[in-house]
Amino acid sequence: MNLFGMMDISASALHAQRVRAEVVATNMANAETTRTADGGAYSRKHVLLASAESGNTFSSSFRHAGSLLSTPSQTVEGGVDVTSVEGDGAPPIRRYDPSHPDADKDGFVEYPDINPLTEMVDLMGATRSYGLNATALQAEKGMVVASLDILK
Repeated sequence: MNLFGMMDISASALHAQRVRAEVVATNMANAETTRTADGGAYSRKHVLLASAESGNTFSSSFRHAGSLLSTPSQTVEGGVDVTSVEGDGAPPIRRYDPSHPDADKDGFVEYPDINPLTEMVDLMGATRSYGLNATALQAEKGMVVASLDILK
């Protein structure tokens, strides 16, 4: 592994956990959405992650964030990729509310099957993983600086 290999791995993990946190936020924001553009209640989403065969590079992560870096560093295996964001396919929860505009003929409204506790646990996991990877990135940065000081 080259000197920046750990940075590449941490950068891919930071990106994956950011996506995971954004999906959780979207789920929480749509917990009461009874009508979407597709028609029907919002469907809870979750992120699928996989081991990266030729992981994202640290410099390409910055380039996607709007940086002017133009030459990607060597790719490093061992990172993580967001393979997809998919609906969980759980059936909606039916609640009796005949005054709701989306109520069916029997007075039931279909709400997304989103449990706030599950979403908060998922958000805590994403936040902690993001923090640990940021700490690993800072440690690698410290090692690089120490190495450069030794070489002076």
